Amino acid sequence: MNIKENIRIALFSIRTNMMRSLLTMLGIIIGVASVIAVITVGNGGRDYIVGMIRDMGANVVSVSVNTATAEDSDYITSDDIAAIKKLESIRYITPVTMSMGTLNVEGNGGLGMALGTDEQVQYLLKSGCKYGRYYNEEEIKSGRAVAVVDITTAKMLFGYENVVGQMIDYSVNGRSERFKIIGVTDLMSTFGGDSDQIVSMMDSMGGGMMGYMFLVPSSVASTLSGREDQYEMCYFSSTDEGELDAAGRAALNLLQTRHNNEDRDVYTVQNMATYIDLLDTVIRVFTIFIAAVSAISLIVGGIGVMNIMLVTVTERTREIGIRKALGAKTSNIMFQFLTESIVLCLIGGIIGTILGVSGAALVSHMMNVPLGVDFTTVLIAIGFSSAIGIFFGIYPARRAAKMPPIEALRRE
Repeated sequence: MNIKENIRIALFSIRTNMMRSLLTMLGIIIGVASVIAVITVGNGGRDYIVGMIRDMGANVVSVSVNTATAEDSDYITSDDIAAIKKLESIRYITPVTMSMGTLNVEGNGGLGMALGTDEQVQYLLKSGCKYGRYYNEEEIKSGRAVAVVDITTAKMLFGYENVVGQMIDYSVNGRSERFKIIGVTDLMSTFGGDSDQIVSMMDSMGGGMMGYMFLVPSSVASTLSGREDQYEMCYFSSTDEGELDAAGRAALNLLQTRHNNEDRDVYTVQNMATYIDLLDTVIRVFTIFIAAVSAISLIVGGIGVMNIMLVTVTERTREIGIRKALGAKTSNIMFQFLTESIVLCLIGGIIGTILGVSGAALVSHMMNVPLGVDFTTVLIAIGFSSAIGIFFGIYPARRAAKMPPIEALRRE
């Protein structure tokens, strides 16, 4: 008997016992669907998160000062920034100083975080202003009290986006400054978020208690923090993404030489690309682990297939006896029932694949992440379901094939 005839008999048997066949395939369907859905959503989520961080600035290295052990002479200065900028491997660089204080707009406000940077921060963040502009080099040198706010902060404080020209009061460490807003940037889009959703969430959680964020010239920020021309860190990008580590080491050596602190562990260099690779690995391992747990249902489904095939062998004992009496070989009988087991699992695998991809598409749409369908995974899932059919179908098929013809014909 050829393969085509075996498949025809298998399909006829499945149609004859449709409900029983569907219940038998259910374990395979659930197993394949869950594995494909988990891996597909996991791949899409990983690509989305990693891509978002890359777009945000993967080509960025930070050098930070260990404030717990650093002396005043160890902090990064404007002259240090200018010296690092002259290195061949450096493309953009900005000093960064952060402070937490109170932000107030006509009685409305709360906790505010001011990030002191220079004009090149816009290239490192890859986020231009939606309204207005960033501060320029002249405003930084003159210490102008200007600010660029995030759209979320603008909506929370003023109720609308374009707040260019408005004033905000900021107080920290007993010092106060009134800033004029000259630009509004959508930082949340840089981080993959949606400003309307963030505003809604912050409203429900207490508004200003969650904090506001805005950018100010580094010269003004360092004065407010009480450290004139002293910065806790700097961020810079390299002309070649492959030379990030080398650029970081060059900047570190330069700072240690200029501040004469090579013998002390004052500065920390962090390559953002390293964190992206680490995040990619963690998400991948977690996705595989969840998929492996989901695959347990495939084993359960395979046991169900073996059980139903044993029942089928018992029901078709006389058929087996007649075929063997007419000259069917043991291998023919075994291959027939093995084919039926494989077809049963293969159909379940196909249905599971369709449901898995459909479910993943729905989840991806709801989470607003790309659909990461990996056809290799689909082929592996279908192939694995066929392997389940072979593995769990061998015993029933062998049992049917080794049945003596006379004994089989005596069965009612």
